[in-house]
Amino acid sequence: MTLNFESYSDQAIGLLMQYAPKVVLALVVLLIGLWVINRFVQVLGNLMNTRHVDDSLQPFLKSLIAIGLKAMLLISVASMIGIETTSFVALIGAAGLAVGLALQGTLANFAGGVLILIFKPFKVGDQIKAQDYIGWVQEIQIFVTILRTAESKTVIIPNGILSNGTIVNNSTSEKIRVDLTMGISYSSNIKQAKTVLLKVMSEHPKALKDPPPFVGVVGLGDSSVNLAVRPHCRAEDYWDVYFDIYEAGKEALDPANITIPFPQLDVHMPRS
Repeated sequence: MTLNFESYSDQAIGLLMQYAPKVVLALVVLLIGLWVINRFVQVLGNLMNTRHVDDSLQPFLKSLIAIGLKAMLLISVASMIGIETTSFVALIGAAGLAVGLALQGTLANFAGGVLILIFKPFKVGDQIKAQDYIGWVQEIQIFVTILRTAESKTVIIPNGILSNGTIVNNSTSEKIRVDLTMGISYSSNIKQAKTVLLKVMSEHPKALKDPPPFVGVVGLGDSSVNLAVRPHCRAEDYWDVYFDIYEAGKEALDPANITIPFPQLDVHMPRS
């Protein structure tokens, strides 16, 4: 029993002498590494504030970077002690790949949200056209963007397709052109119609004088001469001008005997 005890004691002392320096060094590296990571995240947060990164994005990015750095630190510390980390890293990689494939659409929306919040092609309150919808941006979330249309409908667009699609931001410029089309009959006087519509636009309180409004023939339809009516206004007045000019234009054309025709069809009957 004495020999066995002395043998175990010698083995324990040998193991302690072998691993104690590694464990102490690993603990020191762990503590210093955690302090450095925390300081780095703080500096990164200050840099984000300086660069005006969106407030809703900052906590997520800082948490994501901190978790990634701490995971790398723990793997390094385990390797210093002598723990085999190759299979552990491979397991993490395989799990990450599986999760990435399962959440492919969600990750695309997340990446799109990050790009939108960083590069800011639009902001809350802007009027944009995207995915065949026109509306005001109510909220930019990390996965979706929420619009409110002129019909007071809520449109939720995934950020993945939004960031990869075409976006028309009507609020980046103080002035925006309103595109209208009005048809008049072929028997009506085009110059008179242009004069009437130009007066309607010049008298509208929200239609701008500079650039000046424009009216011109944009096409010859089956039953009408189509006029392009182009007033300018501020972005926030777009829909007011859009609807008002249509209504005021119709009311002004009627007294001038300029008609907006119904579809017509000429039928030719051959004589027998």
